[in-house]
Amino acid sequence: MARRAVVHGDVQGVGFRWWAAREAGRLGLRGWVANRDDGTVEVHAEGDEAAVRELVGLLGTGPRHARVARVAVRDDEVHGWVGFEVEP
Repeated sequence: MARRAVVHGDVQGVGFRWWAAREAGRLGLRGWVANRDDGTVEVHAEGDEAAVRELVGLLGTGPRHARVARVAVRDDEVHGWVGFEVEP
């Protein structure tokens, strides 16, 4: 399964992308994470349904210095990513 999440709040400049990539790797997920121009962070995660759900839940808290206001989640297509990448 795959999900796309957009994380709103104070989530840039706090290590959110690297934290999300580490958590995704720990859960065996594939995909990517990127900062968006509007100050949000976008995540595409694919893999085992339970692991994707766990990552989406973790996104609601984020790393220590993040202040997550909300997470918008939708189903997405599985693209067959290999690994989990931090996009610039």
